[in-house]
Amino acid sequence: MKQLRLGVLAAIFVIAGLLSWTGARLWNAYGTLPGVPLAAPIVLAVIAVVLLATALSLRARLKAQRERRPGAKGVEPLMAARAVVFGQASALVAALVAGMYGGTGVFLLLADLTQVPARRDQAFYAGFSVLAGAAVIAAALFLEHVCKLPEDDDHPGPEASARA
Repeated sequence: MKQLRLGVLAAIFVIAGLLSWTGARLWNAYGTLPGVPLAAPIVLAVIAVVLLATALSLRARLKAQRERRPGAKGVEPLMAARAVVFGQASALVAALVAGMYGGTGVFLLLADLTQVPARRDQAFYAGFSVLAGAAVIAAALFLEHVCKLPEDDDHPGPEASARA
């Protein structure tokens, strides 16, 4: 399984933000701009909490397993792999959604917020969505770090066989 790369997540965020900003400008020119739902930052925050709780639980169980504590509940490799896949998928979707709401939020901030008071609330929701998306990405990266396998010194790599 490949690790998440911050560059890929940042590229998704920027591209989604630019497309969303352009779309918001076009949509606003032809009618009314759809609102940013209040549920957007809440759902992203809940996903971030679930990822963080999973990472902390797995970290504690892996530590107990490494220390060979009596009665330590081990971590099944398939469960850890599923957790990492969930984290990676969540991070990719969060980068996309945060970019989308970030672009909409930038459009709303550049517009005159005093004319339409509801747009000020929409800008706040969009900003909180970007922050919650960043929290999802941070929690997913932490989960991935927790589930990363230690380097295996028993199997020499190509550089070790080249030295022999």
